[in-house]
Amino acid sequence: MLMNKNIQTAKEFCEKNKYRFTHPREQVLEAIFNQDTPLSAYDILEILSVKKQINPPTVYRAIDFWLKHGFIHKIESQNCYVKCKENHKHQGFEVFICQNCGFIDESHLCNLDIFKEFQRLTPYKINSWSLELKGLCNKCLEI
Repeated sequence: MLMNKNIQTAKEFCEKNKYRFTHPREQVLEAIFNQDTPLSAYDILEILSVKKQINPPTVYRAIDFWLKHGFIHKIESQNCYVKCKENHKHQGFEVFICQNCGFIDESHLCNLDIFKEFQRLTPYKINSWSLELKGLCNKCLEI
């Protein structure tokens, strides 16, 4: 199962880098990886509180940990989180958001010339990015 593979990858990452793979970190990651739609921190809290009492600071710390290490992404405009389809191998991510049905599709276009060109033309060093593209998905275009 794909989720198990991703959780295993996260566990191996923690072991390799000497981070603790705590139960709350695992629970938060599983909650996000089990969903095909973005989750807010409150959504994650609600999912996890059904199984066991978990406090908000613990959830936020786990979210921050997985964000920092690229296993999940934050969709800034919605203040929600999604799993990284690429197993955290990229500096940034791009996401398409359907303005009609809310469908979300993530991509990694790190090799596009636009990012290299921006860096060349400016005095800035890009460490990461998050680009949100909004429009209509194929299903909504057919309606």
